[in-house]
Amino acid sequence: MEESTQQEVTAPLLGKKKTEDEGDNNRPSTSLSKDSDAEISSGVSPESENSPIEQVALTVPTTDDPTIPVLTFRMWVLGTLSCVLLSFLNQFFWYRTEPLSITAISAQIAVVPLGRLMASWLPKRVFFKDSRWEFSLNPGPFNVKEHVLITIFANSGAGTVYAIHIVTAVKIFYKKTMTFFVAFLVVLTTQVLGFGWAGIYRRYLVEPAAMWWPYNLVQVSLFRALHEKERRPKGGLTRNQFFLISLICSFAYYVLPGYLFTMLTSLSWICWIFPHSILAQQLGSGLYGLGLGVIGLDWSTISSYLGSPLASPWFATANVAVGFVIVMYVMTPITYWLNVYNAKTFPIFSDELFTSTGQEYNITSIINSKFQLDVQAYEKEGPLYLSTFFAMTYGIGFAALTATIVHVLLFHGREIWQMSKSAFQEKREDIHTRLMRKYKQVPEWWFGCILIANIALTIFACEYYIDQLQLPWWGVLFACGLAVFFTLPIGIITATTNQTPGLNIITEYIMGYIMPGYPVANMCFKVYGYISMTQALTFLQDFKLGHYMKIPPRTMFMAQVVGTLIAGVVYLGTAWWLMESISDICETSSSNSPWTCPSDRVFYDASVIWGLIGPRRIFGDLGQYWAINWFFLGGAVAPILVWMAHKAFPNQEWIRLINMPVLLGATGMMPPATAVNFTSWIILGFLSGFVMYRYRRDWWQRNNYVLSGALDAGLAFMGVLLYLCLGLEDISIDWWGTNLDGCPLASCPTQKGIVVEGCPVF
Repeated sequence: MEESTQQEVTAPLLGKKKTEDEGDNNRPSTSLSKDSDAEISSGVSPESENSPIEQVALTVPTTDDPTIPVLTFRMWVLGTLSCVLLSFLNQFFWYRTEPLSITAISAQIAVVPLGRLMASWLPKRVFFKDSRWEFSLNPGPFNVKEHVLITIFANSGAGTVYAIHIVTAVKIFYKKTMTFFVAFLVVLTTQVLGFGWAGIYRRYLVEPAAMWWPYNLVQVSLFRALHEKERRPKGGLTRNQFFLISLICSFAYYVLPGYLFTMLTSLSWICWIFPHSILAQQLGSGLYGLGLGVIGLDWSTISSYLGSPLASPWFATANVAVGFVIVMYVMTPITYWLNVYNAKTFPIFSDELFTSTGQEYNITSIINSKFQLDVQAYEKEGPLYLSTFFAMTYGIGFAALTATIVHVLLFHGREIWQMSKSAFQEKREDIHTRLMRKYKQVPEWWFGCILIANIALTIFACEYYIDQLQLPWWGVLFACGLAVFFTLPIGIITATTNQTPGLNIITEYIMGYIMPGYPVANMCFKVYGYISMTQALTFLQDFKLGHYMKIPPRTMFMAQVVGTLIAGVVYLGTAWWLMESISDICETSSSNSPWTCPSDRVFYDASVIWGLIGPRRIFGDLGQYWAINWFFLGGAVAPILVWMAHKAFPNQEWIRLINMPVLLGATGMMPPATAVNFTSWIILGFLSGFVMYRYRRDWWQRNNYVLSGALDAGLAFMGVLLYLCLGLEDISIDWWGTNLDGCPLASCPTQKGIVVEGCPVF
């Protein structure tokens, strides 16, 4: 499915691991258990003074020192540097065949030695002493509050800027014109729009103790671990030493899968044994087939779509594994070899768009001069076909959406209702909210001004540049209305259960029916309606992190606004530079090209399906894939079966660990994710979340997250170095070890008589 579903997939991965004294409480938690956090639980206030949420009480400190300097020179330098680097690296790697998403945890770890180095070397001279402008380059030791603020900056550069996909789709795939200024307006407004109502919803989603945002506890635990005084264990390494060694090893190793031996990305050994068998290569290809027995010895392969497997508890990894096996090794073979929807006419695994004869669909031939669908040309070209796997992943996406809603109602309905009453009525304050009362709060009119100005700017952009964006003014207001309406209920779900239902499919569906034939309007409506809500939740999550770590709210506001603006500019600048400087970017004709833009291609395909052609001609009464809509019903029924099984067998705890939204949403990133991404991720997740966590708990607690950050950082630095030194000069090597997959026949059809270039006639 679309790349935008990554958040829906990864959010539940930090779910609950049951401990012995929690009974049937099914609240999700971070992957840090009571045992693993015992060493930092000392000094916690009595129960009446602490958070009513056990995981928060065990993890978050209940003390505060308001005198600790926050807005320091070190914070500005390292925060800006972290934001710029993460924005550049994430966009740089997002266009590659195996994209790498570098999380804020990497920066969170990497800035510690830099901050301490600056605290040791910078002069301590005080400027403008005894005035309101008094400051020093070095106000003392590197402290946890400035570290938190640096991480808030880094969070702005983590992940992707979704609006970049619009720019790429228009410029590269549709080959139409979009000026840099229009692209900048779209990026700016989509990134900041959600900030307006995020501030308004703070009182409901940040201040109440019931809204505890489980994901933040991972970062809080890491902050405390990095700032505790640490002695080097006998015969061992400190965390910083372990991080440095791991980073160097990751940096040095990536020269192999990144340049010298790219086949390590996907070791599809079955293809080597059967070089002339289409069936064997369909089964064994990690990039274009089912990936039986395949493995990738490349961290970017492992972490590119599902995030780091080292951050996923075994319960969640197991749900993902089961979902992947069902979709990839049960449903896909059955539908393909039964020739459902003429499956054999197309590759078994593909995100391309096809004609009825298995040829690539010529999208440009059905677009008129006004960048709209030419109905007569479409009827002449014939209906658009999807590979059965691609169509099925849309069905899985439908099922995951309804499964999330039903699962939350059944398993968390009472809890959410109680917490909602707490948020809206009782306004119960824990120790953390009381400690934050001593700081000046951000006035709500600040957020209101940002919201009004942003909506006005968005309407101006869409109306004045209607020829490029296609979205009318009422579409902007409709999208904002959807986002504002869903932010609060989905925010409550996310803040209490760590599950985030997505709106991408709904927004595409709605706009596809309202304005069929307008692909850019569909993309813009999806971004303004879905991503603005996601951005609002991201801002709220950062607010809660600052809330836990006692960062002054106005300082948080400043960091989020500045970080978001910097990230948007760097993301767009990097994308524009790559699109202008790489001639064959996003082309898949060369199998050895590392710049195939898999996520952008899926986004483009979605714009064709939902926007240009429209859902009615594909999934509606005029389309051949209307039966896919039954997945909505299947997704709604699945959690009910699990709930009934749990009620029938209450002593079987494993039943309660079946999480249908996670299980069904496991393959939500496929495509662009491939089989090798999942098989490698599951294997490493098993080793970390089950083997090391259960049998080497001390090592896991000490080094697990540190190792994840080091692997991210080392790969990123070597990847950029390889591109700057070799890629820009077009210096490459060609031998059998640089063949990414070694399975050229995996993409061939198996229907009798179908002729496709490069494939034998079956």
